[in-house]
Amino acid sequence: MFNLKSIYYYFLSIQIILLKYIKKIYFSTNYYNKSLLSKTPQQFYFHPNPFLLSSITHYKKNSFKISEIDPNVFWLKQKNLEGEKERNSFLWLNLVDRKIDGKALQKIINIWMQKYSKYKNNIWDSSVLSKRIISWMLNVDIILNNGIFEFKKKFLNSLISQSNHLKNNIKFEKDYSKKIEILTALLLSGLVFKEYENNYNIAIKELEKLVKDYFDQDGFPLTRNPNDLIFFSKYLVLCRECIKDAQQYVPEFLENIIEKNLSCVRNILTPNNQVPLFNGATEENLDQFNKFIDDLGFKVKEKKNIVSGIQILKFKNNSVFIDIGRPPKKGFSRRYQSGPLSFEYYLDGRKIITNCGFGSNISAKAELLSRLTSAQSTLTLNDTSVTKFERSRVVNKVFGNSIKNTFKVSELSFSQDRNQIKSIASHNGYEGNFGCLFRRTISIDKSLNDLSGCDELIKKRDIKPLSYSLRFHLYPGLAAVKTMGGNSVLIQLSKNKSLLFIIKDESILLEKSIFLGRNKILDNTCITVTGNLVNKNKIIHWKIKKNV
Repeated sequence: MFNLKSIYYYFLSIQIILLKYIKKIYFSTNYYNKSLLSKTPQQFYFHPNPFLLSSITHYKKNSFKISEIDPNVFWLKQKNLEGEKERNSFLWLNLVDRKIDGKALQKIINIWMQKYSKYKNNIWDSSVLSKRIISWMLNVDIILNNGIFEFKKKFLNSLISQSNHLKNNIKFEKDYSKKIEILTALLLSGLVFKEYENNYNIAIKELEKLVKDYFDQDGFPLTRNPNDLIFFSKYLVLCRECIKDAQQYVPEFLENIIEKNLSCVRNILTPNNQVPLFNGATEENLDQFNKFIDDLGFKVKEKKNIVSGIQILKFKNNSVFIDIGRPPKKGFSRRYQSGPLSFEYYLDGRKIITNCGFGSNISAKAELLSRLTSAQSTLTLNDTSVTKFERSRVVNKVFGNSIKNTFKVSELSFSQDRNQIKSIASHNGYEGNFGCLFRRTISIDKSLNDLSGCDELIKKRDIKPLSYSLRFHLYPGLAAVKTMGGNSVLIQLSKNKSLLFIIKDESILLEKSIFLGRNKILDNTCITVTGNLVNKNKIIHWKIKKNV
């Protein structure tokens, strides 16, 4: 039997793919590229501070001398597509020697304009193009310094042509990540050039709409992906600081969403200054971004124990992050991972229990595996993932591997007293197929400084015999061995430091697993508790404590 919704998305996907193909052909015509040429700006209204680029990329002073590179060799085609995109984004401009590299840089940009002044698919990809405009404008002092008139005119015309291309196509862009990049580029072009100040008005109007459509009431992206939170925060902060740099009024909606964004960022940051690996997240070094927002004087007004479906338990050197949120809606679920009630655990700033991370840029297979419930530190029944994913290649090409079913998270409870900090939640993701509710209680004992858990399978109707697997993925580099009694696992942290994972009356396996959180495959170990569920409830108690 055909699913009408699936058929609809299939034909919609075909339509979108065909439209993109036709647009690419049109963009490559001389007619279209001539239409992008418009009035050459007479001057820059202001010169933005190049340090503001630190918001979206790493800023290093004098990392390499561009004058030592042959300009003709610089633009030789890269074997790696991502490497080619990175080079053509020009974000590397923050790495050049600003005192001696001006002339060499002009030669390199001049060659680029000769090669790519007209539309070319990957080079003019909206994300690459937006970054290039932003970087060019923020580094215009070194690019145009002592340049001849013809180069300046050619450069400004190229800058405006690319901006016009973005403006022409903003209404067609459905990817929110690309849209925020486009809007930042348009906003900056409208601030810098008086002749194109309407670009600024367009960008502000579309930014306000994006904020309303993309963020929840906490200021967290509807994707529920912590990496997306960081990504959008960077660009929104960049927009605000460019507006302030131009001595313009910052719209209230922009100030409000940045306040909420950065509050979310600071609340979910892990002890090692990263984000928890939920819903498509990978490890990301946030030291520079943190320093950047510190330099801006941002202070967290309110510490929260729950941020957009991420429960946070903290006491002294213990930190726990639990996914108690619902799956995102279609259109926001491209990178969603099926890990309801999964958790990550930190002790003394070191991650102990982890989710496997998202298999981005590795392979399609790795990406699919990383989205399954078994790749998260939570429970599976009959080795079945809680969430079903769209399998149509055509639909996935347009919408990503979207989810086909949903579930509810309920019984949400957080409590804290002088003895413990405790979180309780349940989900009904297995109720439809297997007739079971899963409830998880996680607590930190303040006196013993231990982590305890109680996992329950609650039957909601008569059920057939089921197998369950309760997984605790260890962070890469941690060694584990079963103890002589067989009901505990020794987790070796260092030569003289270890933890005990303890569970009673259950079968424990040590399984090989993989960690994908660094965009590459790493080996790790998984503590797996297995058993069978007959027609009755099941309660599993576990504990992680210091081995004394």
